[in-house]
Amino acid sequence: MNEMSEKAQVLVNLLVARATGSEEKDQDYRPLRHVFVTQPQYAAVAPSFLKTCLNLAQFWQFIKQQSSTYAERRKFIWTEFQPLLQLLESGSSAPSDAHITGAIQRFDSATVDEAWRKALDRREVDPDGAITMARTLLESVCKHILDKSPVDYGDAPDLNKLYRLTAAELNLSPSQHTEPVFKQILGGCTAVVEGLGALRNRLSDSHGRGSAAVGAAPRHAQLAVNLAGSCAQYLLATWEHRQKNEPAAPWGSANT
Repeated sequence: MNEMSEKAQVLVNLLVARATGSEEKDQDYRPLRHVFVTQPQYAAVAPSFLKTCLNLAQFWQFIKQQSSTYAERRKFIWTEFQPLLQLLESGSSAPSDAHITGAIQRFDSATVDEAWRKALDRREVDPDGAITMARTLLESVCKHILDKSPVDYGDAPDLNKLYRLTAAELNLSPSQHTEPVFKQILGGCTAVVEGLGALRNRLSDSHGRGSAAVGAAPRHAQLAVNLAGSCAQYLLATWEHRQKNEPAAPWGSANT
């Protein structure tokens, strides 16, 4: 367990103790809270109550209203801390990783979550596998959004088709916009997805290779995973916003 994981565990234990009647000290709580609410890579996935409860007195008032029994309070605290604990255990330290992880956690899909975590874990140690999981991540995100829409995508669609259908459903296709700069940006997103598919076919472990084949390097995996994660995050954020603000409007409004 690394140092940050240990601090998170101490914080969880402290809050569980306070939530179940123990008199803990603010001098122990405040420094730990400060670590996880002021650093962007952690704040993105930290429990929301950690950001609003400046001291243990405020936390006590919050947790009393949240749950009536000690067992419910323990479960609530551990559940709220899971995204942060998982992030720390994965060894991810880049702010973008944390923001993407947060978006995926909110989407609540085991398949999408697994693909993202495998992609992160394999970037340095298994570049070929990381590139495969980068594409799997996008495929899973697109399928889940289309399933929830619902939009039929057939029996064995490739990534390009899945992305085109998802982009159209979310009003993110270049053809759905008239402003040149927005068409250019959205076209760039399409090109990124197509490029990830081509990179996977060329460098990943998803196909057999000849004797002259070149394996992927960690830098290739970093590029593929980071691009896939950013695209996935944007699709999920747009989907989430759409659920709260129907109907979607053209780019230039809040819905894109």
